[in-house]
Amino acid sequence: MTLTEPGTRALAEPAALAGPAAAAGPSVFEELESAVRTYCRRFPAVFTRASGHRQWDEDGREYLDFLSGAGALNYGHNPAPARAALVDYLAADGPAHGLDLHTGAKAHFLRRFRDVVLTPRQLDYRVQFTGPTGTNAIEAAFKTARRVTGRTDIVAFTGGFHGLSLGALAASATAFKRDAAGVPLGHVTRMPYEGYFGDDVDTIDQLTRLLDDPGSGIDLPAAFVVETVQGEGGLAAASPAWLRRLAAVAEERGILLIVDDIQAGCGRTGTFFSFEEAGIVPDLVCLSKSISGYGLPMALLLIRPEFDRLGPGEHSGTFRGNNLAFVTAAACLELWDDPGFRARVRRNAEELDVLLAELAAEFDHLGCRVRGRGLIRGLAFTDPGLADRVSRAAFGLGLLVETSGARGQVLKIMPPIVLGAAELRQGTTLLAAAITAAEREGATS
Repeated sequence: MTLTEPGTRALAEPAALAGPAAAAGPSVFEELESAVRTYCRRFPAVFTRASGHRQWDEDGREYLDFLSGAGALNYGHNPAPARAALVDYLAADGPAHGLDLHTGAKAHFLRRFRDVVLTPRQLDYRVQFTGPTGTNAIEAAFKTARRVTGRTDIVAFTGGFHGLSLGALAASATAFKRDAAGVPLGHVTRMPYEGYFGDDVDTIDQLTRLLDDPGSGIDLPAAFVVETVQGEGGLAAASPAWLRRLAAVAEERGILLIVDDIQAGCGRTGTFFSFEEAGIVPDLVCLSKSISGYGLPMALLLIRPEFDRLGPGEHSGTFRGNNLAFVTAAACLELWDDPGFRARVRRNAEELDVLLAELAAEFDHLGCRVRGRGLIRGLAFTDPGLADRVSRAAFGLGLLVETSGARGQVLKIMPPIVLGAAELRQGTTLLAAAITAAEREGATS
């Protein structure tokens, strides 16, 4: 049956769907959509077109996007190589949904992931395709660690965020999100992240003291789960030395090390994996968000072969075979095969570092301090409410930038990793104007 056969309704042309005629204004969202929505409250526009680092709303207004889909759009909106590969695949009637069936799209992704990402870094991992969200990859990692060790507890860190399904939520720190669970969240022991008590307190020493003291009441855990940069936790960043010591503690005690690279991975810190600078090899690595390269749902768990212990069907999901995401992911991996691209990402990270240092110096009187690493950065201020006002002022100036931290006290800056110096400077110039406007608003309120 064709789409125009009697009794059916023809689909609208794509341009019509994207244009102003398709938008019903905010009222339809308020009428029909759940109150759980968040980003649209901060950025109340109806977006109809997106390309690269820019979006346009139904009125044709342009926005510079330093939100990047909360880390799902590292390569910007609709990157051309991925879009072309996707269009070709759809035109050829390639299977879109595949459970965990073997498909050509999956085979191509796996080969390119091995050849472009794993082999050059001398990493030996099995790839488990979980359900298509980061929290599902975390759940799979926890199940694997518990199966391998026979232990139940996971050590997570202050400020960490690992997802909103119950197991992952138990390891997430923010009280507001934890309160929504409605049930006790257990089998997780919280330990202080680097710098939690200030620069003078060694939190790895604290961790080892508690683990090794039979009187501490802390059971030996199945795993440590850690973000090298805490995307939702105020952009705290662990130093390479701290990460190396954490990995050593894990190895010496038979504890698996899980790196949550869902937000900080896929080039966000300047290298494909965020842990590369530290020179560590985690036992398990969780990837999602930008692994598809196009904002399509996809998540995976990397497992050292000796720890690949879950049996067939013990962690599955209907949508773990998103072949459209495999196609776009493979296309974006081709970028990483180019040394020039890798150098460009590193240069962009260095350029943003310089620009944010200049910004912090300009607003030193506000206690402005730079956090994070690479192209996942934050600005903290003496006034913890300033970040929220800056984000809202930035939206008014045509810049999308969100907040981070348990109290939303840090401004979170995540441009696409493919931007050049001119676009980065354009964004930080708008950011400076937004800080000035927010400061003025705070003085008059």
